[in-house]
Amino acid sequence: MTEQEIIGKGTWIDKLAFELLEREKQIGRNTDLIRVESGLGASGIPHIGSLGDAVRAYGIKLALENFGYKSELIAYSDDLDGLRKIPEGLDVKEEDIGKRVSAIDDPLCDKHDSYGSHMSSMLLDGLDSLGIKYVHKTAHDTYKNGLLKDQIHRILVGSKKIGDKIEELTGQQKFQNVLPYFPVCKNCDRLYTTESFEYIENEKKIRYRCKDSEIGSNIIKGCGHEGESDITKDLGKLAWKVEFAARWQAFDIRFEAYGKDIMDSVKVNDWVSDEILAFPHPHHIKYEMFLDKGGKKISKSLGNVVTSGKWLSYGTPESILLLLYKRITGARELGFDDIPGLMNEYNELEDIYFGKTKIDNEAKLVKSRGLYEYVNLLSPKKNPAIHVNYRLLIELCKIFKDDRLERVTSKLIDYGTIKETNSDVENLIKLAGNYSDDFEETKIPAAKITIDGSSKIALKQLAKLLSENEKVDDLQNSIYSIAKENQVQPRDFFKLLYQIILSTDRGPKIGPFIEDIGTKNVADAISRHI
Repeated sequence: MTEQEIIGKGTWIDKLAFELLEREKQIGRNTDLIRVESGLGASGIPHIGSLGDAVRAYGIKLALENFGYKSELIAYSDDLDGLRKIPEGLDVKEEDIGKRVSAIDDPLCDKHDSYGSHMSSMLLDGLDSLGIKYVHKTAHDTYKNGLLKDQIHRILVGSKKIGDKIEELTGQQKFQNVLPYFPVCKNCDRLYTTESFEYIENEKKIRYRCKDSEIGSNIIKGCGHEGESDITKDLGKLAWKVEFAARWQAFDIRFEAYGKDIMDSVKVNDWVSDEILAFPHPHHIKYEMFLDKGGKKISKSLGNVVTSGKWLSYGTPESILLLLYKRITGARELGFDDIPGLMNEYNELEDIYFGKTKIDNEAKLVKSRGLYEYVNLLSPKKNPAIHVNYRLLIELCKIFKDDRLERVTSKLIDYGTIKETNSDVENLIKLAGNYSDDFEETKIPAAKITIDGSSKIALKQLAKLLSENEKVDDLQNSIYSIAKENQVQPRDFFKLLYQIILSTDRGPKIGPFIEDIGTKNVADAISRHI
C-alpha cells in the first residue's frame, strides 16, 4: 500500500468522511462548519444500537476534524414522538398510548420531567460515559420554538406532489389523501389520532379531525374533535416520511447514517430535501441492525435490550467503541457474552499500535492503528496499559468471591502476569467480578479452534484424567507427558489448552492454573471442543 492509497487513518470512517467532503466540493457548499446528525429515539429503553448511531456519527466528525475541517454532532431527541405501544417492563397507562412522550409522566422515577426526557437522558448518559461530545436538541423545543415552521409550510404547500412521490417510491397511498403533519389534538392531547385534511396556506393553519387510528397492531381511539392548528404556534409534528428533510435543512446537516428498517423513509426524505426544500440531502450510509442471540432485532419495545449502562458494569468504554467502530456493514448478533472477546481484542489492537505485535501486511497495520486511534477518540494513550486476559480474570473471579481484589491480584502476581497492581488492573478485576457473578453458569463462547487427530486423542486423554476425582500429583508434568505420548509438541499442546480455556495463545503456567480454576471445569471445556 502506498501513502497515496491511504485515506486518513485507513478505516471505513476516514473513507466515508472523504466521500462526504468530495460530495460537498461538487455541490459547492460552504464547509466552514460541517454538521453531522444522529436521531435519538425517546420512546423506549435505549440500547447499544441506539447509541451506535450517535457514536458512528461522532466518528465521522472526528475524521472530518482530522482532515482539517470544523465539525459538530447534533444529537436530536425525538421526544415529540407519540407512544405507539408500551415497552416491555414499563409501567405506562394505556390511555397514554398516542400521546407524545414528552407529555407522559416518567415511568421509572420522578427525577425527570417526562417519559421522553428520561429515555433521552439514558442515551445521553451513555454518550457522556464514552466521551462523545455533542450538541443536544429536542423535538419538543425545536417545534415549540418554530425552528421548522418554514420547512413545514413548504412541505404542506407541496403535499400533493409529496403524496404522489411517496406512493411512487414506497407504494404507500396514505399521504395522497391526508397531509403529512400531525397536530396535537387540543381536546385529548393525542398526536397520531389527528388526521390533517386541509392546509389554509395564507393563515398557516391546518384543519384536522381526531379519529380512531391504527398504529402497528393497536387501534387508538380518537376523541372525534375537529379543529384548527397554527403551524407557527401550536404543537404538531411532521410525519417521518418528510420530517428528516425539514431537520436537515433547518440545522444544515451534511451527514446522517440510517438503519435498513427506515430505508423507505430516507428515500422519500432525500427527494423532499432535494426537490421541495432545495437543500441537497446529506451524505448517508446504511447500516444493519443489531440482533439478539436468538436472531431477533434488538428493540426498545420488545425489551431485549443490551444497554450501555449494563455493558459498562462488565466492560470498558473502549470495548463498546471497538464494537461500534470495527465495521458498519453487516448484521451482528449481540449479547453480553461478546464482552470478553472485545476486551481482549482491544489489548491486541493496543499491542499492534505500540509495536509489541508485528504486522507484516502494511494495509492491515495502518487500519489496525487507525482503528485503535478512533476507539480512543483520536486521543490515544502515550504508553500501553498493563494487559490482563479478561477471560483469565473471569475464571479467577469465579474462584475468589471473598477478598476478591486482593486474592485475584495475588494470583496474577504468582502467575507472573503482573508485577504489581494499579488502579487499571483493579478496575478490570471489578468488571470481571461483576461479569462472573452475573453470568456464573454462562459458558463464554470460545473462538473456533482447529484440532488435528493426534491432538484430539491427547485432549480426550487429558479430559479423562481431569474428570476423575483423584488429585494429580504433578499436573504440569502429566500434561507434558500426555502430549509427548501422542506425538504432539508440548508447546503446541499448551497453546491449544490456552485457546480452549482462555481463547488466547498463552497464559499462566498451565498445570497450577487448571488446578486453580477446577479440573472438572477444564475437562468440560475440553469436551465441548472434541
